[in-house]
Amino acid sequence: MSNLVFQALVPVVLLIFTGYLAGRLGWVGGKSTGDISNIVFLVLAPALLFRTMSNVHLESIDFQPVIAYMSAMGVVFVLVMLKQGFNRRAAVMGLASTFSNTLMIGVPIVGLAFGDAGLVTLFSLVSVHSFIMLTLVTVVLEFVVVAEENRARAAHGESAPLAVRARRMALTVCKAAKGAILHPVPLPIICGLLFAQTGLPLPGVVDKALQLLGSAFAPMALVLVGITLASNAWAKQIRSALTLVIMKNLVHPLALVVIGLAAGLSGLPFKVMVVTASLPIGANVYLFALRYRVAESETSAAVALSTIVGLASMALVMLSVPLLPG
Repeated sequence: MSNLVFQALVPVVLLIFTGYLAGRLGWVGGKSTGDISNIVFLVLAPALLFRTMSNVHLESIDFQPVIAYMSAMGVVFVLVMLKQGFNRRAAVMGLASTFSNTLMIGVPIVGLAFGDAGLVTLFSLVSVHSFIMLTLVTVVLEFVVVAEENRARAAHGESAPLAVRARRMALTVCKAAKGAILHPVPLPIICGLLFAQTGLPLPGVVDKALQLLGSAFAPMALVLVGITLASNAWAKQIRSALTLVIMKNLVHPLALVVIGLAAGLSGLPFKVMVVTASLPIGANVYLFALRYRVAESETSAAVALSTIVGLASMALVMLSVPLLPG
């Protein structure tokens, strides 16, 4: 297994470092980074996701590890909220402690370590990962925002009608759910699964084109991670970000192991979920921090630090995975 970890992680490190070097030397930056990101997420990722799932039948997918994964996310999120209090900062901290970078880092790691079978398990999680967690956090954050506004109005002797508050909440939640579904990550997974159920094969020329595009995703995504790290002023926030990194990189996979073993899970799908739980913090966390104007610098630093530390913590988790049943 140690050789497998070495073979999976060393290419990841080299590609991230390549991107970091390109960013630091000024070869790529500014608007170019956004253009590369669009190519990775809007072109390469959908091709890989659709093609992988276009041959997968629903009855062959084991959703138990996915349920265990989401349960572990929920447990850690609630613990953070209880510790931090019911406020915007607590919700963002809870998301940072549970939301994995399943695409840019998860796909290359799982693909190299577990092959196509591992990717099918990962994509079954990805299809619901963003939808459930981002919608849930949006609901929590909107409740917090409404509560804060009500307190502010009450302090001034004002109050908005209940119907107005309920309508605003419903519109926000619907918008979040729609954005989570009509997204370049879950949408091609769902379309690929639907196509697979027809039993039709992909035309050869289409399949080859998707294969070529999909094979470019992993190296491009990892280089993009490095470029992003080079442009991120995260060093000043290391101390405040460290707690989030520990929660995400270590506590989250540990919670999943406990829940999974209690549920009697075993085999490759469970191991893939554990490795996925050890992945660094996903960039969507920073976007939420920006949207709700809370802990922006802290979450930005946590995303960067989690990625760097994650290379070691993922190695630790992957070396421990053979000890799990099956």
